[in-house]
Amino acid sequence: MTQAADVTQQVVPQQAVEAILAFPPADLWSDEPPLESDRHRDQIDLLIRLIRWAFCERQDVYVAGNLTVYYSPNQKKSEDFRGPDVFVVLGTENRPRRSWTVWHENGKYPNLIVELLSDSTASIDRGEKKELYQSVWRVPEYFWFDPVTLEFQGFQLLRGQYEPIQPRPQGWLWSDELGLFLGIHDQKLRLFTPGGSLVPLPEEDAMQRAEQEKQRADQEKQRREQLEAFLRSQGFDPDHLPEQ
Repeated sequence: MTQAADVTQQVVPQQAVEAILAFPPADLWSDEPPLESDRHRDQIDLLIRLIRWAFCERQDVYVAGNLTVYYSPNQKKSEDFRGPDVFVVLGTENRPRRSWTVWHENGKYPNLIVELLSDSTASIDRGEKKELYQSVWRVPEYFWFDPVTLEFQGFQLLRGQYEPIQPRPQGWLWSDELGLFLGIHDQKLRLFTPGGSLVPLPEEDAMQRAEQEKQRADQEKQRREQLEAFLRSQGFDPDHLPEQ
């Protein structure tokens, strides 16, 4: 054994090495498989962007999709992990992560999860994952949506059991966690405000603001032209009005 190796063993005792092995790093890479289709990928991206935009003024909301959640009581990456399609954690630091490792996040689990159904995952999403989110993770709200068939359902954790969220007349489901409705619009799962307005994407919001500004400018121009026309009808030149 070399002198360097002997010094390393002295500086890092066996107990310290075991402790390092027992506590994986917080920035473990996600182990999630590829998504099933473009529709699934686009829907995940849409929901993440919408929720982030809806909470853009808050720094304590973390939103992610197709990212592994590690929750092993033994704090091992090799056991007890799942990857929700979209999940939201409230009351946590909003910063980039490679995965969500429960034992490095003060034991916090998601407040809301959305799973996208597909031919290969639907039975798991309706059964095994629903039971996991209800009985182990204790996720307050769980929704699933099929981008192809548009099947949409949501559940709220009440007295330890998931109870279906009753849809509104439009088919929307209310989320206490988000303070928003989830509902289908143009064959996509979108968000709606308590007043019923569609929550826009950032680019949609910018377009709406630009259109509103254009309408204000057009109205101001119309009022000015009407005033000028009235002044001319009274024998005044709008460009050369007498000074007061």
